[in-house]
Formats: sequence, C-alpha cells, structure tokens
Amino acid sequence: MVTAATTRVPQEERSRAMRARLLEATVELLVERGFAGTSTTLVSERAGVSRGAQLHHFPTKNDLVVAAVEHLTAVRGAELEAAAAALPSGGGTRAVLTLLGDHFTSPVFTAALELWVAARTDPALMEAVAPLEQKVGREVHRLTVELLGADESVPGVRELVQATLDLVRGLGLANTISDDRRRRERILDRWAQTIDQALGAAPGTTHDPNHATSRKTT
Repeated sequence: MVTAATTRVPQEERSRAMRARLLEATVELLVERGFAGTSTTLVSERAGVSRGAQLHHFPTKNDLVVAAVEHLTAVRGAELEAAAAALPSGGGTRAVLTLLGDHFTSPVFTAALELWVAARTDPALMEAVAPLEQKVGREVHRLTVELLGADESVPGVRELVQATLDLVRGLGLANTISDDRRRRERILDRWAQTIDQALGAAPGTTHDPNHATSRKTT
C-alpha cells in the first residue's frame, strides 16, 4: 500500500532538485548574459524545466534572482572553504593570495558582480543582495585572517587585511574586462612581500602564515 508519507518524500526531493537546477541555470546565465540578458524563459530552458513548473517555484524574475542570490552566497562560501582546506602546506602568504585571486576571478564572483550592478537601481534586489554580501564579506575576511595567521589586535593589521581583500576584489573586477592574469600575478607577488614585511614587523607578534593565528611574543 502506497501511503501519503511514502509518496511525499520523493516529490519533495524532486521539487528540491528542480529548484536547484533552476538556481544553477540562473547563475550560469548571469555569468554568460548578465542580469539584463537573464530571463525566466531562458532559465527554464537551460534547466530543462517546463515554464509552468518554473513559474510555480518562482513566479517572477525577482523571485528567481533573490533565491539565486541566496544560492550563490552558499556556493561562494563552500568554494572558499574547500579551497582553504586544499591549500598546500607551507604555501605561505602567496598561496593565500592565489586562493583569493582565484575566488575573485571565478564564475561565481562574476555572477555576484552582475547582481551588485543590478541591485544599485533595484531597491527590492538591493534588500536581498546587501545583507548576503555583508555575510560573504565577513566570512572572507575571517578566512583571510586565519589563513594569513594575522593578529588583528595589533594596530594596522585589520586595515592590512581589508586592503588585501579590496586589492584582490579590484583585480577580479579588472579581469571581467580583459584577461588580466599576468599583471595580476605580478601585483600579487609584490603584495605578498608587503604583507610578510608588515606582519613580520608588527610590534609584539610573530607572523607565521602556516598557522591559523599569530602569536604574541614575550
């Protein structure tokens, strides 16, 4: 005998899978066509979902995009954590900057950038984007502090971390216009030296980029 309980689970699973396909298709289209070129019709076609099913889950483009923002936030966080976990032992500051540089030139960053631009003139979208971007920003900052072994109680270190993130974010933005890899590599080489000099010279600390925290010297 088939009960409601036994049929409901597969239906819920199918529904979750369909939503996931729609959100992944939205992100792909944001990267390929930008916000203006992303339509609900194109999303349903890319996801292999009927128009009616797509409208059932997301009646409007904004409903779809807001959900995609949340999905994109989770993907960006997961990708960063995975990259951090795979960071080679002994890679030092330059390896951390490579990780950050790769993140800010990745497709998920490009998709997020499209949403930032669209949100500037769309209050409803801004309401969804702003708090999630703040969340991502805090997580990226925390991860960077841990990977660099930076002690933010030392004057100037927090600003150094923030400058690092502003730098790699700006390099990622430049990369959307043209392939900026060679220049980016040279800049990150030099910035790694700057970080090591600054953290190594910070009063009362010993900088070790292979450990999660800096240590006070006595």
